Amino acid sequence: MKVLVESVLPSRQPNGGVDLRSDTVTTPTASMRVAMALATCGDDVFADDPTVNALEKECATMFEKEAALFVPTGTMGNLISVLVHCETRASEVILGDASHIHIYEQGGISQFGGVHPRPLPNLPDGTIDLELVKQTIRPDDVHFPTTRLLVLENTHNKKGGRVLKLEYLDAAGKLCREHGLKLHVDGARIFNASAAMGVPVARLLRDADSASICFSKALGAPAGSIIVGSHEFIAKSRRTRKALGGGLRQVGTLAAAALVGLRETPALLAHDHENAQLLAAGVNTIAPDLISVDMASVESNLVYINVSPPLTAAPIMDECNKRGVRILAIGPQTLRAVCHHQVSKEGALRAVEVLKEAVEAAIRSL
Repeated sequence: MKVLVESVLPSRQPNGGVDLRSDTVTTPTASMRVAMALATCGDDVFADDPTVNALEKECATMFEKEAALFVPTGTMGNLISVLVHCETRASEVILGDASHIHIYEQGGISQFGGVHPRPLPNLPDGTIDLELVKQTIRPDDVHFPTTRLLVLENTHNKKGGRVLKLEYLDAAGKLCREHGLKLHVDGARIFNASAAMGVPVARLLRDADSASICFSKALGAPAGSIIVGSHEFIAKSRRTRKALGGGLRQVGTLAAAALVGLRETPALLAHDHENAQLLAAGVNTIAPDLISVDMASVESNLVYINVSPPLTAAPIMDECNKRGVRILAIGPQTLRAVCHHQVSKEGALRAVEVLKEAVEAAIRSL
């Protein structure tokens, strides 16, 4: 088995390149592939896939929630969670205007659930002003939808991977309890937050009624997410998952890889954060008046690179891609690089060298 698996493994960085587009680009590790090949499977729609059941039990224990449910994607995990909490029509959810749910999930909560989003500004540290949240909760008036849910994102993608502090999370939980709201955390990268703070993931979700956690980002599995919450919440989530087409059959193969990621990868995340710091600091040596990183924003594995006129982001991305370093232009003046467990320290340093060459090439083309 070992010879067979290693013979089909891709190189750690395919073609000698460095792929920083996202932490979703990782390929399964050798131990994941072995676990997938040997996984015991059943029919998860009937809840009799033993590997999925083991994953759900381990996640419920790790996050200190009553139950858990395996879902195909983080987007579906967030969608299910909002739909369950806001199952009564004319419900409203308060969330950040730069949140993943609001920006990148196609308005699914409105498309499929008729849930009204009430976006509030995300501050530079990824938080939402809790006093503003309090003021935004609707009074009991026939003219208004009913505020039922607050959604937070930790770490916060669009704000550069910022980590929500414990004091803030505790205050948000207290506010929700006092006003009868549920609290959902989009914890796609909650393990990065845990590594950055040195705090167990369960503590970060102590006050959350539900959370969605991704296996295919920091943890490096090929697919899947988990949602956690109470027994009642998960029972309703299972029904909603089926309605959305998320019921899978012999999915123990994916759950096996997720279990490996859950057990092996968190210990590596501190290195990803160190590489992000290394990359960010290196960028700031290239041409600070043209390309720069706000070092205060680099708290986890994401690096947002600001590009100043007359340069723009897309040509720099193209030049980097030509040289074997793949990054993303996520706006006219912004590049994003994401470190993960298949990017080494040498890879981060190579990315700085290539960015320097790309900026020089972009300047020449003006």
